[in-house]
Amino acid sequence: MAEFTINEPMLEMYIFETNQQLEQLERVVIASEKSGKYSETDVNEIFRFMHTIKGSSAMMLFNGISSLAHTIEDLFYYIREQKPADVDYSTLTDLVLEVLDFIKVEVVKIKSGDNADGNPTEIIEEIKEFLNALKAGLPKDAVVARPQPQQKQQYYISTDKSAKPDYKNMFKANILFQEGCEMENIRGYTIVHNMKEHAKEVYHIPADIIENEDSSVYIREHGFDLYLITEKSYDEIYDMLMKTIFLRQLTLVQLESDDEFQQFYTKTKPVTEPIQIPKISKEADKDTSQPSLPSSGQPLAPVHAPSAGTEGSASSQSFISVNVEKLDRLMDLVGEMVIAEAMVTQNPAIQDLELDNFQKSARQLHKITSELQDMVMSIRMVPLSTTFMKMQRITRDMCKKLGKEVALELIGEETEVDKNIIESISDPLMHVIRNALDHGIEDTTERLEKGKDRVGKVTLEAKNSGSDVLVLIKDDGKGLRRDKILSKARSHGLIDKPDAEITDQEVYSLILLPGFSTKEAVTEYSGRGVGMDVVVKNLESVGGSVIVDSTEDVGTTIT
Repeated sequence: MAEFTINEPMLEMYIFETNQQLEQLERVVIASEKSGKYSETDVNEIFRFMHTIKGSSAMMLFNGISSLAHTIEDLFYYIREQKPADVDYSTLTDLVLEVLDFIKVEVVKIKSGDNADGNPTEIIEEIKEFLNALKAGLPKDAVVARPQPQQKQQYYISTDKSAKPDYKNMFKANILFQEGCEMENIRGYTIVHNMKEHAKEVYHIPADIIENEDSSVYIREHGFDLYLITEKSYDEIYDMLMKTIFLRQLTLVQLESDDEFQQFYTKTKPVTEPIQIPKISKEADKDTSQPSLPSSGQPLAPVHAPSAGTEGSASSQSFISVNVEKLDRLMDLVGEMVIAEAMVTQNPAIQDLELDNFQKSARQLHKITSELQDMVMSIRMVPLSTTFMKMQRITRDMCKKLGKEVALELIGEETEVDKNIIESISDPLMHVIRNALDHGIEDTTERLEKGKDRVGKVTLEAKNSGSDVLVLIKDDGKGLRRDKILSKARSHGLIDKPDAEITDQEVYSLILLPGFSTKEAVTEYSGRGVGMDVVVKNLESVGGSVIVDSTEDVGTTIT
């Protein structure tokens, strides 16, 4: 018998389809629990999802996932066929979500190239106990689920993200293009665009490569200098840069220390007046100067790399899945086409010729290439709906542990952002939602004493504002206490002005500082003052910012 081997396309398709099914399954389960009962449609859908995951996992030889999916499939088969009356839907939801969490972890291992070696035996036994209790007709109070494990860290901003990323490798590259290739400044921009996804910071000399035509002459004579702070190795960066089109010579040097890296900028002087050298400091990521941009709207110097993108949400519309690498390659090709079009239409050899038909055709070509470039950029845009829906799970789990009743309202989840932004805002949103549930929303007794609804409300809203996307997290909880924040800040020596001279906005912004917390006791969710400063850093890395507004006993809004 021939040995079965798993090829890479099959593995990629398995990972993609399983992740999509897990996302949809989680939505169905949480929506069912909210309604208080699993409808016949919900049961059929969960059964179908688990049957599909079981079959595809077995085919790929991931036996742990397959066995677990088969067990949960048996449970829902019994519920579908026998329709037991007395089902503890809360415990059932806990079981299904525990299964989903296990499979998610295994899929992450598979994606990373590791073995899916998790042991599902304990969860399988628990599911069987639940099923046996249903078959025996025991009352739902007799079915006791195992206490939830405490490692729910996936809803924290992870430890490696709460610390400064380990970007230890610093490089200087000098790139010389082939003679006669033309448009060297645009080619330099293409390199910057490609590298910004692989580096924390990217700087280049000349800095004004788009708006300054003299920059092409400078690059022709001196080469294009590129400075990187990245976690990639020397060989990885070298291989990336060697793929540059029309490359004549590459010189890549790894810098030894941060001080040496900084000296390259402080000692460098502009070669000609119009060519601006980027100003570098320890606070480089706060540099807000931006050169004029091409239609792609990508920042140039400095460029802060967003995190890796995430999968788009599934929808009832007609969509096909496209590998992200192919999409990026398409974008590069469109950039090359724009350069080639400019080289033809702006060629000095034809500038003085009267060619009416050529000029008409050139305008049409420019119109088509511009529309194509805009279309490729729009393909990268994905809705926030998937990220927003993840917050339903966080709200559900936290309410159960904190003993609070909170409704999460989602508004504007169809708002689209670049695929690279999604991952960068996911963790900050999780932390702010957690803060709202833990710090902001009062428990039921306190809310009733204040004359509020027993069920708290958190609203997560996204909307477009000009070229920006605003994301607002509002809660109707206790709000921020100005006096308490000021007292804590003074005890830490953070302020020295009189209270009357400090605006509310300045006071509320203090909660964004590292180590600042007004929580009296440390809990699983908060109290150590770690989090909001990381929220700010993550958002600033993709050009975002945070604004805090609050009214005591009315609520807090974080934008």
